[in-house]
Amino acid sequence: MIVENIALAFSSIRANKMRSLLTMLGIIIGIMSVIAIVIVGDAMTASVTENMSSLGAGNITVSIQEKGLDSAEINVIAGERISLSGGRTARTGNSPESSDLITDEMINSVAESFPGEVLGVSVSYSGGSAQVKSKDLYANISISGTNSGYATANNITMISGRYISERDVEARAMTAVVSDKLVGNMFPNGDDPIGEKVKVYKSNSIETYTIVGIYEYEQMGFGGMAADIDISTPFYIPVSTAKADVLEKNYTYFTVIAANNVDVNAMTDKLQNYFDNLYRNNKLWKASASNMSSMLDSISETLGTISLAIAFIASISLLVGGIGVMNIMLVSVTERTREIGTRKALGAKNFNIKIQFVIEAAIISLVGGIIGIILGIFIGIIITNVIDAPLVISSIVVLGIAMFSMAIGIFFGWYPASKAAKMDPIEALRYE
Repeated sequence: MIVENIALAFSSIRANKMRSLLTMLGIIIGIMSVIAIVIVGDAMTASVTENMSSLGAGNITVSIQEKGLDSAEINVIAGERISLSGGRTARTGNSPESSDLITDEMINSVAESFPGEVLGVSVSYSGGSAQVKSKDLYANISISGTNSGYATANNITMISGRYISERDVEARAMTAVVSDKLVGNMFPNGDDPIGEKVKVYKSNSIETYTIVGIYEYEQMGFGGMAADIDISTPFYIPVSTAKADVLEKNYTYFTVIAANNVDVNAMTDKLQNYFDNLYRNNKLWKASASNMSSMLDSISETLGTISLAIAFIASISLLVGGIGVMNIMLVSVTERTREIGTRKALGAKNFNIKIQFVIEAAIISLVGGIIGIILGIFIGIIITNVIDAPLVISSIVVLGIAMFSMAIGIFFGWYPASKAAKMDPIEALRYE
């Protein structure tokens, strides 16, 4: 009986092609919108996850944060510090003092305290913007003081030469690792830049550095409207060289690179306990350890919620499609009144009549849903190609939406089907 009703439904759709297509239109648009939004949302989540993972899935950041004290306690403690210093080092707001920051000794002790679990540590210091110049040639740069672990923590791809070494840091060497973009600007004839000296023009000085390595520059995000030649790329130098003229030698944060076989979350807890012990006597500040995994989970959850909310709004159009199905099924019931009367006269029960029209409504919605899914996937592919994001199509989501479209047909087709089933056979046969 089910197979016969399905065949009847397709026969009815073929007999009224244009009307059936117009009936499906609301379902098609609604399903198409939902599928496209889900695909784009998943693609954006995958893209963000991929980009952040490339920054170091095994990285643990240890940063200075203010302890959770109320304002009265903070003011009392801050007042004690001012009194002890004779009022000469009063702080503006709640900013950490040098003694609150992370020292080189603390950073070095991490690798010693967790042998085999720590691959290395990364520190950095921003040296500001500058420009490399030589006659008519120039390259915009942002100076970044780093140590040897920075390249591992940030997945820097070396093309030739080497990265900043610990010997460079200890010697405060005037060495630099530059981008392939800078090499293209400053060495247009294809000369080997390794070992060559370049002049860096800062706002208040001119410094000369020896190039020891070249890395592959990877532009993050859209990169703004700057021309390719004017793009500012990182210019890596030893962190000790970058901070040579800075009074404050301590750090507000640094990065721990966990070994490949180490559970990052467990290692984060160990580091947190370790620094809690180091900062146990500090009443205002603490060192907080966090990893990329928790950030990724939070971002993925946020993007998923946004996609779900937008998809829900788009699905409202399915109500319009459902109402269209109900309307056309009521018309169909009216047009086929004599047919219903004949079937009842031949012994068809109310259930048989009801199931016939419910199946027809479900088939109309399902066909519309399948067309909407195909169009939605097509639109999703176009958008993901435009934004250069990975295409993610969940078969479970596609199947679920197909079933949902069928459920819409059943829900909105139930009333017309019930109306048909309740018809009096004699009155139906008299209907002109």
